[in-house]
Amino acid sequence: MERYVFGVEGKNIHFAVEGSTGGTSFGLHLAADTISNNGRVLWASSDLPDGSRFSQLFSHLSLVESSRFHAMNFGGKFERAIDAMIEAIHGLPSVGLVVLDDWCDNTGKIPTNLVAEVGRLAQETGGGITLLLISKGSADASGKGQDPIVARGEKAMTEAGFETWKMWRRKEGGSRTIIAGKERLEIELKDSGFHL
Repeated sequence: MERYVFGVEGKNIHFAVEGSTGGTSFGLHLAADTISNNGRVLWASSDLPDGSRFSQLFSHLSLVESSRFHAMNFGGKFERAIDAMIEAIHGLPSVGLVVLDDWCDNTGKIPTNLVAEVGRLAQETGGGITLLLISKGSADASGKGQDPIVARGEKAMTEAGFETWKMWRRKEGGSRTIIAGKERLEIELKDSGFHL
């Protein structure tokens, strides 16, 4: 069974996930695909991805290929981290994917200044680079929605130029539901990545 290839080229995606369902693994899956296609990945987070999970998802890549994964920390002011990402986008060749993992607090409203900063980053990528923002979604307390989670700040993020994607656990184990734009995928998360 082959790894699933998500059609994300050039999109700005706000990916809202149910806690501990594989949001970082999704980002790493896209990163490995980008590198397989001779692209470069910029990854920013407050914590680096788990080393063993990184190894599993990158196991099919050579050490030289894996060196096209560039990670940085969000430490300090968010605006400065965005400035550093923009500098790296313009300074490094063949950047195909930019990932901001856990880019905002896990609960509450996403602050307007953060939305403005990721909007600025989206403008700098110019549509030729995929921009993936991974954050925790909220439970749908109203019970009126079709999905068990809602993306925080969806209206503001749409106005900033982002598609909203969502993911949650269907049942125990590796089964996940991913809403990718208008597409609904029932997918399995395995050691090597996501598989239909």
